[in-house]
Amino acid sequence: MEDRALAFMRRLLDAPGPSGYEEAPARVWREEASTFADDVTHDVVGNSFARIKPSTPSDEAPKVILAGHIDEIGFVVTHIDPEGFLWFVPLGGWDEQVLVGQRVRVRGRGGDVVGVIGKKAAHLLKEDDRKKPTRLDEMWIDIGAKDRVDALCRVEIGDPAVIDSQLVALSDDVCVARSMDNRVGAFVALEAARLVSQDRCAADLYAVATAQEETTFGGAFTASFRVPSTVAIAIDVTHATDYPGADKKRDHEVKLGGGPVLGRGSTVNDGVFHGLRNAAQRLGIDFAIQATGRSSGTDADAMLHSGPGTATGVVSIPNRYMHSPNEVVSLNDLDSAARVIAEFVRSVTPESDFRPGSWNQDETQ
Repeated sequence: MEDRALAFMRRLLDAPGPSGYEEAPARVWREEASTFADDVTHDVVGNSFARIKPSTPSDEAPKVILAGHIDEIGFVVTHIDPEGFLWFVPLGGWDEQVLVGQRVRVRGRGGDVVGVIGKKAAHLLKEDDRKKPTRLDEMWIDIGAKDRVDALCRVEIGDPAVIDSQLVALSDDVCVARSMDNRVGAFVALEAARLVSQDRCAADLYAVATAQEETTFGGAFTASFRVPSTVAIAIDVTHATDYPGADKKRDHEVKLGGGPVLGRGSTVNDGVFHGLRNAAQRLGIDFAIQATGRSSGTDADAMLHSGPGTATGVVSIPNRYMHSPNEVVSLNDLDSAARVIAEFVRSVTPESDFRPGSWNQDETQ
């Protein structure tokens, strides 16, 4: 990955932005988009848009959305007790056992406030209680406040918080960060748009950094309503299964560094799936296929319901330790995903027909 892209990804991943509070990473995304996109804007929900106009402007140009949600899982402060401890609820799904003792960064009105997630020490628990997992409502955030008045000088009810960690490279290819899910999807969407901007095509392309995927899917619903599209591709992460003890029969064959994962299932348009697969084959890029049942668990499920209908696709990035403070991905997978998506976008023309039974697999060979 080139230095420019890596520097952008670092700024994007390190910016705190849990669901509903995505302003910081969205601003980073738009600043980068403004270096090459034709139009850059954002909406009231928190979505950010970067448009790449078609090579030949036309009312018939097919619109394509590339959506990667930019929110991360986090917390929101719900109560400050008389002793100055912060009580909180999750924004998104957490494995509660990974939170004990973690440092967090609360976005206070005067700036970030660092705290630590506390619980009753194991030494002070009854023997039976030591065997039970600690519940989220038994934890609190300690910011070192003397009392409630002192805490309120820095933090208010409704302030968001994220785990206090930053991007770290484990090798030349493998990186770890708290917010891979799904800043890397927003990153890939913009990098694919950059590639298309360098070799424009018939499609009117919108890269979108969607908001609130981890809580409401509200960003994808409103973004696809704003931009009625022929094709909408959700770019997200999926569980890598190359760890010890993985059940590959149930959880699929997904390898870190094995290339992008192409979704196929009842909420994925088969024409889009085949178009993405053919694009990867033309480029000689390795990929995996992941089948889903009634839903993909991505923004594609929301975009499927928008307007008169859109042909949805899903491209996923292998991710180890999802929804933890340390999520792991391969940089090569990110680069490969962007290239495959850009290649597919170039194949979409006004004549493309993604209605079931209408598309021709040979057209994208």
